[in-house]
Amino acid sequence: MSYVAYVFRSYFGVTAEEAERLMLQVHNTGRAVVATGNREAMERHVEAMHGYGLWATLARADS
Repeated sequence: MSYVAYVFRSYFGVTAEEAERLMLQVHNTGRAVVATGNREAMERHVEAMHGYGLWATLARADS
């Protein structure tokens, strides 16, 4: 779990508190929205998470 928080801090640049909150959300519910943006940027984020050994997907946000 500390590794996931580390990845969120180092890659996304979130605070330690935000990284911990997101990590706990993933741990407890199986998912968290870590980033939003255009499709190309989100695909790069997904690839980066896979590079860190984490499972990540992208989904269209509900309008």
